[in-house]
Amino acid sequence: MSQGMSGDDNMAAGWYEATRVASPQRPHLNFDLDVDGCVIGGGLAGLTVAREVARRGWSVAVLEAGRVAAAASGRNTGFVLPGFHETIDNVVERVGLDHAKQLWALSEQGLDYVRRTIHETGMPGVDAVPGWLHVSKTDNADEIRREVERLRWIGAYVEAWPSARVREVLPNPRYFNALHFPGAIHIHPLNYALGLAADAERYGARIFEETPVVAIDPGGVRKRIETQGARVRAGHVVLAGNVQLGELMPRLSATLLPITTFVLVTEPIPALDQIVRWNGAVSDTNRADNHYRIVGGNRLQWSGRMRAWQADPRWVRRGLIADIRRNFPDLGHVEVAHLWRGTLGRAIHRMPQIGEIERGLWVASGFGGHGLNTTAMGGELVARGIVEADQTWRMFAPYELVWAGGMLGRAVAQGIYWGTRPVERIGQGLSRYRERARTRRSARLAARSGPSLGPKSGPDRPAAPAAPE
Repeated sequence: MSQGMSGDDNMAAGWYEATRVASPQRPHLNFDLDVDGCVIGGGLAGLTVAREVARRGWSVAVLEAGRVAAAASGRNTGFVLPGFHETIDNVVERVGLDHAKQLWALSEQGLDYVRRTIHETGMPGVDAVPGWLHVSKTDNADEIRREVERLRWIGAYVEAWPSARVREVLPNPRYFNALHFPGAIHIHPLNYALGLAADAERYGARIFEETPVVAIDPGGVRKRIETQGARVRAGHVVLAGNVQLGELMPRLSATLLPITTFVLVTEPIPALDQIVRWNGAVSDTNRADNHYRIVGGNRLQWSGRMRAWQADPRWVRRGLIADIRRNFPDLGHVEVAHLWRGTLGRAIHRMPQIGEIERGLWVASGFGGHGLNTTAMGGELVARGIVEADQTWRMFAPYELVWAGGMLGRAVAQGIYWGTRPVERIGQGLSRYRERARTRRSARLAARSGPSLGPKSGPDRPAAPAAPE
């Protein structure tokens, strides 16, 4: 029941599993338990809540239906970025400039939390690498500069990269300008989650695997949580199970749109660092396509091809390989070593779901499309709300729980995804055509003006001497 991307054993995130650090197999709960807080879902958000509650001296138990981080938390691209999935312009329009600045600062705090936690705990195998390039496939330098100005106005640490600089590290004629976020990082998400779990237990948290929750009674001061073999009583319950809460909390689950994306990791590519000369994370779209990074020194991890339903990764394998070849043809033939899918939960307003939905019942969910910073931010805000009665979580009150539209919502989301791709490709093709036209025009002008720039030779002027050998 880990938050974010769901999965099953036969679609395991092979690269992450192959490089995971050693971790214990935790017991399932088979006895009654009384705690201050109970977290349902052992993903990144739930583990952050448990760690922070335990650090503050309260007793807390995590109930995970499968294994820790077996769903999205151990299957995603590993990008830890500032900001949110929603555009900053839309955030400002909805909540105002001052409120938007505070929300952005919270997103940066989530990024700082991940970076600081990795450093303080000495987590093995997380392999944090700095930098994120958000590349444009249209020649929109003025638009990029305006975006940088808007982002800096609300407190972002970002810079504009011109096409020439982008192509120095990513030699792709389809690429033009980019936003560069130097403070962003990418990590091994499964090992980070396992490190969070271990540190939470060090502070006294109890984590139970293979313990699905079958019923919750949120009434009264002490909530009752029923599992298949035990009962838990807690003053606070945190729902951090994301789209997997369907049968347990159907009304809450219905506020999330399940989006499935696919991730592959290649076999080692010997000349990879000569072609992809950027070690940070890269995204070249605002949609689910083409988010990639180098892993393991000489392998390419590539994510994309959204579906609004669960689909077999083998159906999109050829499409993902085609995306790689289209962007980096010099890589030649690419072999796929690992391929998996993951289903994330995304709210209609494209912001996370964080806060107390009724007395003692909390939600930390809807982190799809944001990057892992929001899981840390949301988990810490909920923990502070529980233990310290801190009200910072109310900053997300304008983003309420809204029905995601059911099957119709999925169909609309898939239609928008498929429908916008051809339109975007037309714009991208026009940008490349105009660039080629400018290049040809410059070459013709240079050819015409070339003879008049040098000294003339002839009877009145001796030829220039030859260069020495």
